[in-house]
Amino acid sequence: MEDCIIVGAGPAGLTAAIYLARYHLSIRLFDCGSSRAALIPRTHNHAGYPEGIEGVELLRRMLAQAEKYGAVREPAKVTRIEPKDEGFIVHAGERSFPARSVLLATGVVNHRPEGIADAVHDPALAAGLLRYCPVCDGYEVTDKRVGVIGTGDHGMREALFLRGFTRDVTLIAPDVEHRLDDACVARLEEAGIARVDGPCGGYAIQGDQLVVQTADGPLAFDSVYPALGSRIRSDLAVAAGAAATEEGCLEVDDHQRTSIPGLFAAGDVVLGLDQISNAMGQAGVASTTIRNMLSEQRAIWR
Repeated sequence: MEDCIIVGAGPAGLTAAIYLARYHLSIRLFDCGSSRAALIPRTHNHAGYPEGIEGVELLRRMLAQAEKYGAVREPAKVTRIEPKDEGFIVHAGERSFPARSVLLATGVVNHRPEGIADAVHDPALAAGLLRYCPVCDGYEVTDKRVGVIGTGDHGMREALFLRGFTRDVTLIAPDVEHRLDDACVARLEEAGIARVDGPCGGYAIQGDQLVVQTADGPLAFDSVYPALGSRIRSDLAVAAGAAATEEGCLEVDDHQRTSIPGLFAAGDVVLGLDQISNAMGQAGVASTTIRNMLSEQRAIWR
């Protein structure tokens, strides 16, 4: 029986693996290869890397560090978490693994603009023409021409946030017409943010810009931000009985404990700021709580 099974090998899961392995606990880390951090071309706001670091390189270094201290990586997708009297059974396909505790660090998946093919999406993402996190990389679009795909309160808030980096912001409705109440319209007009109806699509890379087809014809941008929300990957915990918000974010206490004893969660799957540093901090809190919980059950002595 493992002391802890970690589901998810992004920044939160890998930080937890490092902490727990260094607490001399037996750790199995499940990695299905879909960390959102791997899609980051280069992050410049992660402390300690003045020249930035690629997402895949950051994950590679973190995994090497966890494995150095004995964490075991399992390249498989977890399909079910089964609470038991003495811990959990974690199922991955036809195999099952017993564990005294489980940490869920499965993150979220961004909703992509409808109609954007991989042949455009992936090169645009790699080149910074398509971006998903203005908190992470808003600085990189300073004084550039930016398009935001979205509407309603969520789209308005993303456009206003980006207005802090550039005055050239256009909010484009993803479907047909914008769904904006009078208050939203007033705030957008006050900020000088243009509004264009959809439908939008026909994405194409032209030179150093991403071109989007809109009701006003093709518009070219230095960067485009989809403000279309995301899918929280909390299904495993919810199916096991853990409490979650209406949006699907797992509810945790100050020590990252879910409503199921012994089941913890950290990172973007938990309600909060979707940031690498935040995920790592939550993982550190969760890991230390797990260590102390296990020590209360059976003393951890050398």
